[in-house]
Amino acid sequence: MLLSHETFAKFAKLPMADPTTHTLALYCFSVSARDEVDTVAEAALAAGGSEADGPEDHGFMYSRSFFDLDGHGWQVMWMDPSSTSDSSASGTSARA
Repeated sequence: MLLSHETFAKFAKLPMADPTTHTLALYCFSVSARDEVDTVAEAALAAGGSEADGPEDHGFMYSRSFFDLDGHGWQVMWMDPSSTSDSSASGTSARA
């Protein structure tokens, strides 16, 4: 939910910090395709955000980071689903 500072202050128990001088949180979300990372990041920059870091390309994972208009840090990332093993998720292990 996006709220004005005044409305947010009604819900918050602590004083609101200034995101231009304090890191409050870093938000990361994933997208389903590699090219969506650039689509989302470019849209954020076009809307007035600023780039935090350059693209990070690890082959199996790709991400970009930006700051929104209030100074909050965001990262959008994609990870190749074939790069993860689901054998550990199943709770089974291979035994000889």
